[in-house]
Amino acid sequence: MNTLRKNNDSRIDYGVILPVFLLCLIGLLSLYVALSHDPRDPNIFRNIVMQGVWYAVGALAIVIIIHFDAKMLWRLTPFLYVIGLAVMLALLKYYDPVLAASTGSKNWFKFGTLTFQPSELMKIAYILMMALIITKHNVANKLHTIKTDALLIGKMLLVTLPVIGLVLAQKDFGTMLVFLAIFAGMFLMSGISWLIVLPAIALAVVLGVSLIFLVSTDTGRALLTNLGFKSYQFARIDSWLEPFHDPQGVSFQLAHALMAIGSGGIFGTGYNVSHVYVPVRESDMIFTVIGENFGFVGGAFVILVYFVLIYRMIRLCFDMNNEFYAYIASGIVMMMLFHVFENIGANIGLLPLTGIPLPFISQGGSSILGNMIGIGLILSMRYQSAGKQVMKPTRSSQHA
Repeated sequence: MNTLRKNNDSRIDYGVILPVFLLCLIGLLSLYVALSHDPRDPNIFRNIVMQGVWYAVGALAIVIIIHFDAKMLWRLTPFLYVIGLAVMLALLKYYDPVLAASTGSKNWFKFGTLTFQPSELMKIAYILMMALIITKHNVANKLHTIKTDALLIGKMLLVTLPVIGLVLAQKDFGTMLVFLAIFAGMFLMSGISWLIVLPAIALAVVLGVSLIFLVSTDTGRALLTNLGFKSYQFARIDSWLEPFHDPQGVSFQLAHALMAIGSGGIFGTGYNVSHVYVPVRESDMIFTVIGENFGFVGGAFVILVYFVLIYRMIRLCFDMNNEFYAYIASGIVMMMLFHVFENIGANIGLLPLTGIPLPFISQGGSSILGNMIGIGLILSMRYQSAGKQVMKPTRSSQHA
Protein backbone atom coordinates (compact mmCIF):
# COMPACT_ATOMS: atom_id res chain seq x y z
CA MET A 1 0.00 0.00 0.00
CA ASN A 2 2.82 2.40 0.91
CA THR A 3 4.64 1.49 -2.30
CA LEU A 4 1.55 2.26 -4.34
CA ARG A 5 1.14 5.60 -2.60
CA LYS A 6 4.80 6.51 -3.23
CA ASN A 7 4.45 5.52 -6.87
CA ASN A 8 1.37 7.73 -7.26
CA ASP A 9 3.17 10.64 -5.55
CA SER A 10 6.10 10.30 -7.94
CA ARG A 11 3.70 10.67 -10.86
CA ILE A 12 2.46 14.07 -9.67
CA ASP A 13 4.55 17.14 -10.49
CA TYR A 14 4.35 19.22 -7.31
CA GLY A 15 6.64 21.77 -8.94
CA VAL A 16 3.59 22.75 -11.05
CA ILE A 17 0.94 22.36 -8.34
CA LEU A 18 2.66 24.56 -5.71
CA PRO A 19 2.94 27.72 -7.89
CA VAL A 20 -0.69 27.30 -8.98
CA PHE A 21 -1.79 26.98 -5.34
CA LEU A 22 0.16 30.12 -4.37
CA LEU A 23 -1.35 32.09 -7.26
CA CYS A 24 -4.87 31.00 -6.28
CA LEU A 25 -4.24 32.07 -2.69
CA ILE A 26 -2.89 35.42 -3.89
CA GLY A 27 -5.98 35.71 -6.10
CA LEU A 28 -8.39 35.30 -3.17
CA LEU A 29 -6.50 37.81 -1.01
CA SER A 30 -6.26 40.33 -3.86
CA LEU A 31 -9.91 39.90 -4.82
CA TYR A 32 -10.98 40.68 -1.25
CA VAL A 33 -9.02 43.94 -1.33
CA ALA A 34 -10.37 44.91 -4.77
CA LEU A 35 -13.97 44.30 -3.73
CA SER A 36 -13.55 45.96 -0.32
CA HIS A 37 -12.66 49.27 -1.98
CA ASP A 38 -15.17 49.10 -4.83
CA PRO A 39 -17.63 52.04 -4.64
CA ARG A 40 -20.24 49.89 -6.39
CA ASP A 41 -20.54 48.04 -3.05
CA PRO A 42 -20.54 44.47 -4.43
CA ASN A 43 -21.47 41.45 -2.37
CA ILE A 44 -17.96 40.64 -1.17
CA PHE A 45 -18.82 37.35 0.50
CA ARG A 46 -20.68 36.01 -2.53
CA ASN A 47 -17.89 36.96 -4.94
CA ILE A 48 -15.18 35.43 -2.76
CA VAL A 49 -17.19 32.22 -2.37
CA MET A 50 -17.82 32.02 -6.11
CA GLN A 51 -14.11 32.46 -6.80
CA GLY A 52 -13.39 29.64 -4.36
CA VAL A 53 -16.02 27.47 -6.06
CA TRP A 54 -14.36 28.02 -9.43
CA TYR A 55 -10.99 27.07 -7.93
CA ALA A 56 -12.60 23.87 -6.59
CA VAL A 57 -14.22 23.11 -9.97
CA GLY A 58 -10.84 23.70 -11.63
CA ALA A 59 -9.10 21.39 -9.14
CA LEU A 60 -11.70 18.71 -9.87
CA ALA A 61 -11.08 19.17 -13.60
CA ILE A 62 -7.36 18.63 -12.98
CA VAL A 63 -8.01 15.39 -11.05
CA ILE A 64 -10.13 14.09 -13.93
CA ILE A 65 -7.86 15.23 -16.78
CA ILE A 66 -4.66 13.70 -15.38
CA HIS A 67 -6.23 10.28 -16.05
CA PHE A 68 -6.56 11.06 -19.78
CA ASP A 69 -3.72 9.46 -21.71
CA ALA A 70 -2.43 10.61 -25.10
CA LYS A 71 -4.61 8.16 -27.04
CA MET A 72 -7.78 9.39 -25.37
CA LEU A 73 -6.85 13.04 -25.97
CA TRP A 74 -6.03 12.21 -29.58
CA ARG A 75 -9.48 10.73 -30.15
CA LEU A 76 -11.34 13.51 -28.33
CA THR A 77 -9.52 16.46 -29.92
CA PRO A 78 -11.47 16.76 -33.23
CA PHE A 79 -14.79 16.59 -31.35
CA LEU A 80 -13.70 19.22 -28.81
CA TYR A 81 -12.57 21.53 -31.61
CA VAL A 82 -15.84 21.21 -33.58
CA ILE A 83 -17.95 21.64 -30.44
CA GLY A 84 -15.90 24.72 -29.53
CA LEU A 85 -16.50 26.27 -32.94
CA ALA A 86 -20.24 25.53 -32.68
CA VAL A 87 -20.48 27.20 -29.26
CA MET A 88 -18.49 30.22 -30.47
CA LEU A 89 -20.83 30.48 -33.46
CA ALA A 90 -23.92 30.29 -31.23
CA LEU A 91 -22.47 33.12 -29.13
CA LEU A 92 -22.92 35.53 -32.04
CA LYS A 93 -26.69 35.28 -31.57
CA TYR A 94 -27.13 34.39 -27.89
CA TYR A 95 -24.58 36.75 -26.30
CA ASP A 96 -25.39 38.78 -23.21
CA PRO A 97 -26.57 42.20 -24.50
CA VAL A 98 -25.85 43.99 -21.20
CA LEU A 99 -22.19 42.98 -21.16
CA ALA A 100 -21.92 43.62 -24.89
CA ALA A 101 -23.15 47.19 -24.35
CA SER A 102 -20.67 47.83 -21.51
CA THR A 103 -17.60 46.11 -22.98
CA GLY A 104 -18.21 46.36 -26.73
CA SER A 105 -17.64 42.60 -27.12
CA LYS A 106 -20.17 39.84 -27.79
CA ASN A 107 -18.18 37.17 -25.98
CA TRP A 108 -20.31 36.23 -22.95
CA PHE A 109 -23.19 33.83 -22.34
CA LYS A 110 -25.41 34.55 -19.35
CA PHE A 111 -27.24 31.93 -17.28
CA GLY A 112 -29.21 33.69 -14.56
CA THR A 113 -26.62 35.51 -12.44
CA LEU A 114 -23.72 33.53 -13.91
CA THR A 115 -21.76 34.58 -17.00
CA PHE A 116 -19.42 32.42 -19.07
CA GLN A 117 -16.87 33.17 -21.78
CA PRO A 118 -16.57 30.19 -24.20
CA SER A 119 -13.36 31.48 -25.80
CA GLU A 120 -11.44 30.54 -22.63
CA LEU A 121 -12.21 26.86 -23.22
CA MET A 122 -11.81 27.26 -26.99
CA LYS A 123 -8.17 28.13 -26.34
CA ILE A 124 -7.63 24.63 -24.96
CA ALA A 125 -9.53 22.96 -27.81
CA TYR A 126 -7.51 25.01 -30.31
CA ILE A 127 -4.20 24.01 -28.71
CA LEU A 128 -5.18 20.34 -28.81
CA MET A 129 -6.23 20.58 -32.46
CA MET A 130 -3.04 22.38 -33.46
CA ALA A 131 -0.97 19.75 -31.64
CA LEU A 132 -2.84 16.97 -33.44
CA ILE A 133 -2.40 18.59 -36.86
CA ILE A 134 1.33 19.22 -36.35
CA THR A 135 1.98 15.74 -34.96
CA LYS A 136 0.10 14.00 -37.78
CA HIS A 137 1.96 16.02 -40.39
CA ASN A 138 5.40 15.44 -38.87
CA VAL A 139 4.82 11.70 -38.53
CA ALA A 140 3.79 11.50 -42.19
CA ASN A 141 6.66 13.74 -43.35
CA LYS A 142 9.87 12.75 -41.61
CA LEU A 143 11.97 15.20 -43.65
CA HIS A 144 11.17 18.90 -43.57
CA THR A 145 11.30 20.56 -46.95
CA ILE A 146 9.96 23.90 -48.17
CA LYS A 147 7.07 22.05 -49.78
CA THR A 148 6.11 19.97 -46.73
CA ASP A 149 6.54 22.97 -44.41
CA ALA A 150 4.30 25.09 -46.63
CA LEU A 151 1.71 22.30 -46.48
CA LEU A 152 1.93 22.24 -42.69
CA ILE A 153 1.46 26.02 -42.50
CA GLY A 154 -1.61 25.65 -44.70
CA LYS A 155 -3.07 23.04 -42.34
CA MET A 156 -2.35 25.23 -39.31
CA LEU A 157 -4.04 28.20 -40.95
CA LEU A 158 -7.02 26.04 -41.86
CA VAL A 159 -7.50 25.29 -38.15
CA THR A 160 -6.76 28.85 -37.03
CA LEU A 161 -8.73 31.08 -39.42
CA PRO A 162 -12.23 29.90 -38.36
CA VAL A 163 -11.34 30.62 -34.71
CA ILE A 164 -9.90 34.06 -35.49
CA GLY A 165 -12.91 34.87 -37.66
CA LEU A 166 -15.36 34.03 -34.87
CA VAL A 167 -13.38 35.99 -32.28
CA LEU A 168 -13.28 39.01 -34.55
CA ALA A 169 -17.03 38.68 -35.14
CA GLN A 170 -17.41 38.86 -31.34
CA LYS A 171 -15.28 42.05 -31.39
CA ASP A 172 -12.86 40.59 -28.84
CA PHE A 173 -9.47 41.96 -29.91
CA GLY A 174 -7.66 40.86 -26.74
CA THR A 175 -8.67 37.22 -27.12
CA MET A 176 -7.67 37.31 -30.77
CA LEU A 177 -4.16 38.31 -29.69
CA VAL A 178 -4.03 35.27 -27.37
CA PHE A 179 -4.89 32.90 -30.22
CA LEU A 180 -2.28 34.56 -32.44
CA ALA A 181 0.32 34.17 -29.67
CA ILE A 182 -0.54 30.47 -29.34
CA PHE A 183 -0.25 30.07 -33.10
CA ALA A 184 3.14 31.82 -33.11
CA GLY A 185 4.50 29.64 -30.30
CA MET A 186 3.38 26.37 -31.85
CA PHE A 187 4.54 27.55 -35.27
CA LEU A 188 8.06 28.02 -33.88
CA MET A 189 7.98 24.62 -32.14
CA SER A 190 6.62 22.69 -35.13
CA GLY A 191 10.02 22.09 -36.75
CA ILE A 192 9.36 24.36 -39.73
CA SER A 193 12.56 25.39 -41.53
CA TRP A 194 14.21 28.65 -40.51
CA LEU A 195 14.13 29.60 -44.17
CA ILE A 196 10.41 30.10 -43.57
CA VAL A 197 10.49 31.09 -39.89
CA LEU A 198 12.86 34.06 -40.32
CA PRO A 199 10.82 35.71 -43.12
CA ALA A 200 7.68 35.06 -41.05
CA ILE A 201 9.23 36.84 -38.05
CA ALA A 202 10.29 39.72 -40.30
CA LEU A 203 6.74 39.94 -41.67
CA ALA A 204 5.31 40.01 -38.14
CA VAL A 205 7.67 42.86 -37.22
CA VAL A 206 6.67 44.82 -40.33
CA LEU A 207 2.98 44.29 -39.55
CA GLY A 208 3.54 45.39 -35.97
CA VAL A 209 5.33 48.57 -37.00
CA SER A 210 2.65 49.25 -39.61
CA LEU A 211 -0.10 48.85 -37.01
CA ILE A 212 1.62 51.31 -34.68
CA PHE A 213 1.83 53.76 -37.57
CA LEU A 214 -1.85 53.28 -38.39
CA VAL A 215 -3.08 53.85 -34.83
CA SER A 216 -0.85 56.89 -34.27
CA THR A 217 -1.75 58.88 -37.41
CA ASP A 218 -5.03 60.44 -38.57
CA THR A 219 -4.80 58.79 -41.99
CA GLY A 220 -4.17 55.40 -40.45
CA ARG A 221 -7.04 55.77 -38.01
CA ALA A 222 -9.41 56.71 -40.79
CA LEU A 223 -8.42 53.51 -42.61
CA LEU A 224 -8.84 51.40 -39.48
CA THR A 225 -12.25 52.96 -38.82
CA ASN A 226 -13.36 51.86 -42.28
CA LEU A 227 -12.15 48.36 -41.40
CA GLY A 228 -14.33 48.25 -38.29
CA PHE A 229 -12.23 49.69 -35.45
CA LYS A 230 -14.28 51.46 -32.78
CA SER A 231 -13.68 54.70 -30.92
CA TYR A 232 -13.17 52.90 -27.57
CA GLN A 233 -10.31 50.92 -29.12
CA PHE A 234 -8.60 54.11 -30.22
CA ALA A 235 -9.23 55.55 -26.74
CA ARG A 236 -7.30 52.62 -25.24
CA ILE A 237 -4.40 53.34 -27.59
CA ASP A 238 -4.44 57.04 -26.63
CA SER A 239 -4.48 56.13 -22.95
CA TRP A 240 -1.51 53.83 -23.48
CA LEU A 241 0.54 56.42 -25.37
CA GLU A 242 -0.31 59.26 -22.94
CA PRO A 243 -1.74 57.85 -19.69
CA PHE A 244 -2.17 61.26 -18.06
CA HIS A 245 -3.51 63.24 -21.01
CA ASP A 246 -7.07 62.85 -19.67
CA PRO A 247 -6.84 61.23 -16.21
CA GLN A 248 -10.47 62.00 -15.40
CA GLY A 249 -11.73 60.79 -18.78
CA VAL A 250 -10.66 58.11 -21.26
CA SER A 251 -7.32 57.43 -19.53
CA PHE A 252 -8.84 57.31 -16.03
CA GLN A 253 -8.28 53.57 -15.58
CA LEU A 254 -4.64 53.42 -16.67
CA ALA A 255 -3.68 56.70 -14.97
CA HIS A 256 -5.10 55.52 -11.66
CA ALA A 257 -3.53 52.08 -12.12
CA LEU A 258 -0.11 53.71 -12.46
CA MET A 259 -0.77 55.92 -9.44
CA ALA A 260 -1.87 52.91 -7.36
CA ILE A 261 1.21 50.88 -8.25
CA GLY A 262 3.47 53.91 -7.77
CA SER A 263 2.00 54.60 -4.33
CA GLY A 264 3.07 51.12 -3.23
CA GLY A 265 6.75 51.98 -3.49
CA ILE A 266 9.17 49.21 -2.53
CA PHE A 267 7.25 47.41 0.22
CA GLY A 268 3.65 48.56 -0.34
CA THR A 269 1.02 50.33 1.73
CA GLY A 270 0.06 47.18 3.64
CA TYR A 271 -2.64 44.59 3.13
CA ASN A 272 -6.08 46.05 2.39
CA VAL A 273 -4.76 49.62 2.56
CA SER A 274 -5.84 51.33 -0.65
CA HIS A 275 -5.71 55.05 -1.42
CA VAL A 276 -6.34 55.00 -5.18
CA TYR A 277 -9.51 53.80 -6.88
CA VAL A 278 -8.98 51.73 -10.04
CA PRO A 279 -12.01 50.59 -12.10
CA VAL A 280 -12.49 46.85 -12.77
CA ARG A 281 -9.78 46.13 -10.24
CA GLU A 282 -11.09 42.66 -9.46
CA SER A 283 -10.38 41.30 -12.95
CA ASP A 284 -8.23 43.03 -15.58
CA MET A 285 -6.49 45.38 -13.11
CA ILE A 286 -5.89 42.94 -10.24
CA PHE A 287 -2.12 43.45 -10.42
CA THR A 288 -2.61 47.04 -9.17
CA VAL A 289 -3.82 45.57 -5.85
CA ILE A 290 -0.59 43.61 -5.50
CA GLY A 291 1.54 46.60 -6.54
CA GLU A 292 -0.19 48.99 -4.13
CA ASN A 293 -0.50 46.72 -1.10
CA PHE A 294 2.83 44.90 -1.38
CA GLY A 295 4.91 47.23 -3.54
CA PHE A 296 7.72 46.28 -5.87
CA VAL A 297 8.66 43.32 -3.66
CA GLY A 298 5.15 41.84 -3.85
CA GLY A 299 4.89 42.38 -7.59
CA ALA A 300 8.31 40.82 -8.15
CA PHE A 301 7.32 37.81 -6.02
CA VAL A 302 4.19 37.20 -8.12
CA ILE A 303 6.23 37.42 -11.33
CA LEU A 304 8.75 34.99 -9.81
CA VAL A 305 5.96 32.49 -9.05
CA TYR A 306 4.79 32.73 -12.66
CA PHE A 307 8.39 32.27 -13.82
CA VAL A 308 8.74 29.09 -11.73
CA LEU A 309 5.43 27.73 -13.07
CA ILE A 310 6.30 28.44 -16.70
CA TYR A 311 9.83 27.10 -16.23
CA ARG A 312 8.45 23.83 -14.86
CA MET A 313 6.06 23.54 -17.79
CA ILE A 314 8.83 24.24 -20.30
CA ARG A 315 11.01 21.59 -18.65
CA LEU A 316 8.18 19.12 -18.97
CA CYS A 317 7.70 20.12 -22.59
CA PHE A 318 11.31 19.21 -23.43
CA ASP A 319 11.33 16.07 -21.28
CA MET A 320 8.40 14.49 -23.11
CA ASN A 321 9.20 11.70 -25.56
CA ASN A 322 5.63 11.96 -26.84
CA GLU A 323 5.52 14.53 -29.69
CA PHE A 324 1.78 15.16 -29.26
CA TYR A 325 2.30 15.96 -25.56
CA ALA A 326 5.21 18.28 -26.37
CA TYR A 327 3.11 20.39 -28.75
CA ILE A 328 0.23 20.56 -26.26
CA ALA A 329 2.64 21.75 -23.57
CA SER A 330 4.16 24.39 -25.85
CA GLY A 331 0.69 25.77 -26.66
CA ILE A 332 -0.33 25.95 -23.00
CA VAL A 333 2.97 27.59 -22.05
CA MET A 334 2.51 30.21 -24.75
CA MET A 335 -1.08 30.87 -23.71
CA MET A 336 -0.21 31.50 -20.07
CA LEU A 337 2.99 33.38 -20.85
CA PHE A 338 1.12 35.79 -23.11
CA HIS A 339 -1.64 36.29 -20.53
CA VAL A 340 0.89 37.18 -17.83
CA PHE A 341 2.97 39.42 -20.09
CA GLU A 342 -0.03 41.28 -21.53
CA ASN A 343 -1.92 41.72 -18.25
CA ILE A 344 1.00 42.91 -16.14
CA GLY A 345 2.37 44.93 -19.06
CA ALA A 346 -0.98 46.69 -19.42
CA ASN A 347 -1.22 47.37 -15.68
CA ILE A 348 2.16 49.10 -15.62
CA GLY A 349 1.60 51.00 -18.87
CA LEU A 350 4.02 48.96 -20.97
CA LEU A 351 1.24 47.63 -23.26
CA PRO A 352 -2.28 48.80 -24.19
CA LEU A 353 -5.23 47.58 -22.13
CA THR A 354 -6.90 44.63 -23.86
CA GLY A 355 -9.06 43.11 -21.14
CA ILE A 356 -6.93 39.97 -20.70
CA PRO A 357 -7.13 38.44 -17.17
CA LEU A 358 -4.16 37.48 -15.00
CA PRO A 359 -4.08 33.64 -14.79
CA PHE A 360 -5.39 32.16 -11.50
CA ILE A 361 -5.55 35.61 -9.85
CA SER A 362 -8.14 37.67 -11.73
CA GLN A 363 -11.81 37.15 -10.93
CA GLY A 364 -13.61 35.05 -13.52
CA GLY A 365 -14.72 31.44 -13.63
CA SER A 366 -14.18 31.01 -17.38
CA SER A 367 -10.54 32.05 -17.17
CA ILE A 368 -9.88 29.98 -14.05
CA LEU A 369 -11.44 26.86 -15.54
CA GLY A 370 -9.59 27.23 -18.84
CA ASN A 371 -6.23 27.66 -17.12
CA MET A 372 -6.91 24.80 -14.69
CA ILE A 373 -7.70 22.50 -17.62
CA GLY A 374 -4.39 23.58 -19.15
CA ILE A 375 -2.60 22.67 -15.92
CA GLY A 376 -4.46 19.36 -15.87
CA LEU A 377 -3.15 18.55 -19.34
CA ILE A 378 0.39 19.44 -18.25
CA LEU A 379 0.13 17.22 -15.15
CA SER A 380 -1.40 14.36 -17.15
CA MET A 381 1.77 14.15 -19.24
CA ARG A 382 3.96 13.42 -16.22
CA TYR A 383 1.27 11.28 -14.58
CA GLN A 384 0.74 9.07 -17.62
CA SER A 385 4.42 8.81 -18.58
CA ALA A 386 5.56 7.98 -15.05
CA GLY A 387 2.66 5.56 -14.66
CA LYS A 388 3.99 3.37 -17.43
CA GLN A 389 7.33 3.15 -15.61
CA VAL A 390 5.97 2.31 -12.16
CA MET A 391 3.34 -0.26 -13.15
CA LYS A 392 5.80 -3.15 -13.39
CA PRO A 393 7.45 -2.56 -10.00
CA THR A 394 4.01 -2.13 -8.46
CA ARG A 395 2.79 -5.51 -9.78
CA SER A 396 5.95 -7.26 -8.76
CA SER A 397 5.71 -5.86 -5.24
CA GLN A 398 2.19 -7.23 -4.94
CA HIS A 399 3.48 -10.74 -5.75
CA ALA A 400 6.37 -10.46 -3.32
